[in-house]
Amino acid sequence: MITIPPALQPPSRLLLGPGPSDAHPRVLRAMATPLMGHLDPAFLVIMAEVQEMLRAAFRTSNRLTLPISATGMAGMETCLVNLVEPGDRVVVCNAGFFSNRMVDVAQRCGTEVTEIKRPWGEVFTFEEIAEVVRRVKPKALGVVHAETSTGVLQPLDGLGALCRETGAMLVADTVTSLGCVPVELDAWGVDAAFSCSQKGLACPPGLSPVSFSQRALDVLHNRKTKVQSWYLDLSLITQYWGQDRSYHHTGPISMIYAIHEGLRVVLEEGLEARFERHRRNYRALRAGLEALGMRYVAPAAHQLPELNAVYLPAGLEDLPVRKRLLEDYGIEIGGGLGELKGKIWRIGLMGCNSRADVVYSLLGALERVLVQFGVVVAPGAATAAAQQAYAAGN
Repeated sequence: MITIPPALQPPSRLLLGPGPSDAHPRVLRAMATPLMGHLDPAFLVIMAEVQEMLRAAFRTSNRLTLPISATGMAGMETCLVNLVEPGDRVVVCNAGFFSNRMVDVAQRCGTEVTEIKRPWGEVFTFEEIAEVVRRVKPKALGVVHAETSTGVLQPLDGLGALCRETGAMLVADTVTSLGCVPVELDAWGVDAAFSCSQKGLACPPGLSPVSFSQRALDVLHNRKTKVQSWYLDLSLITQYWGQDRSYHHTGPISMIYAIHEGLRVVLEEGLEARFERHRRNYRALRAGLEALGMRYVAPAAHQLPELNAVYLPAGLEDLPVRKRLLEDYGIEIGGGLGELKGKIWRIGLMGCNSRADVVYSLLGALERVLVQFGVVVAPGAATAAAQQAYAAGN
């Protein structure tokens, strides 16, 4: 006979890893709203409002802008399986864990992938990308705008024009950038972009916003073969999210409530104000972490304000410190992935977690834990450095 476990009583956590981040309290309240049918006329209105707010967040007029009913990696797969076919050529800028995953997904689509490689933590120049794209003339160019494994913000300026010159589709991973730093799909000429719900939008994981330009739609509608994934076939999904509102799958009602409220929070704050808030708190956190002797993986001009990837102090082990932070202070930070596993910490200040009190709480707790593990730190140095950064306002 089965023993029924007790009711859920999860411990309280401050989620400062690479994601998920804490959901905004308003989002959690919205998720408690009673369910309705996924084809209910009232729910269809909510869906349309989500699409319009996503366009504002992505800064695009793309008609095909909607949340895929799955997590962020489904967004990556959605973009690729809809745009490329077996035998097509794809170029991917590969300098991290998630750009490497883009290579894998593209190869699974049967494409011929050319990788432009750099060491993890470095940034690609326009010139090196342009040389390869002009030579290979791919169907698609894949770029990670915000590389979650290294904390690198990759500029996309000029790549849209390059892709139009060569006939390629520009595919951008904005999983860790949407809602934290500017994402300008129309201005940059991005043809297909994907993101997630659990980072800058301060919602639980479960949705992956995507947006396709008219160029990308033309490619989709002129395919020679069927999209290899039935569930992620946008020609079918858009019949549910478009004017027809015909059944494709049962939409995740509560998650649509969540992203609806999360986007309302984003747009009420204002995108520019939100970006500046993330930059301000990042500057304070960076000052504190550097006062503790840590250095960033990404170069200074290309550091993500929402995802701080820093090398561990010399001689420390990764997991024991993170475990102590979690057990003693209820604070979660992330470890490294791939070749940076055990070498770095990834500290997220995303969405509603990008706040001064969070910065001070983390720095105070981290300083105390580091001292316990034998790191020599001047008492209060980290919080003092953060305070000075806030006071300087730069």
